[in-house]
Amino acid sequence: MTAIELLNLSEATLEQLIAAALDGDRAAQGELVERYQGMVMSIGMKRLGDYAEAQELCQEVFVKALDRLHQLQEPAAFGGWLRSITVRMAINRQVRRPPVVSAEPQTLAATYSENSTPLDAAVRVEQAEQVHVGLRRLGTMDRDTLTAFYLRGESLLEMSEATGAPVGTIKRRLHVARKRLAAELETLQAI
Repeated sequence: MTAIELLNLSEATLEQLIAAALDGDRAAQGELVERYQGMVMSIGMKRLGDYAEAQELCQEVFVKALDRLHQLQEPAAFGGWLRSITVRMAINRQVRRPPVVSAEPQTLAATYSENSTPLDAAVRVEQAEQVHVGLRRLGTMDRDTLTAFYLRGESLLEMSEATGAPVGTIKRRLHVARKRLAAELETLQAI
């Protein structure tokens, strides 16, 4: 029976717990986790903002800390030492892991919101009508170029093959047609 077993674990001093943990006493290691788990979780939540991530961090921190407990020079500094490990590991987790996006149906349904009002729908219809009027006012080549690219979804290569013009020429036509359409739309709005 070790000295730590004689004491109630909750009454053991930090130095006694660390000494017993270094000797491989699992109960002492568990007591260290119990005492400092709240601090580690708090740092994890503050840094990561996600409970599940903070829990994973907490587990990883204690595994690492207990594995490297022999490196702790002053047992009284355990809290600060553990805090620095936690902060470092939380920063590493933030930097190295992409944000977790939940794709569960309940989550998607809860985050989707239709902010469209009848007014928004009316504005979109009016804008679409203005674009069609603007397209009709353009020359045939400009209208055909914009219609092929934006309405039919043809690629530049497909448009090039269909017209027999080089891709660079198609790009230039598209650029010029967009500018002309923008000018027509400005004219329509001024009316």
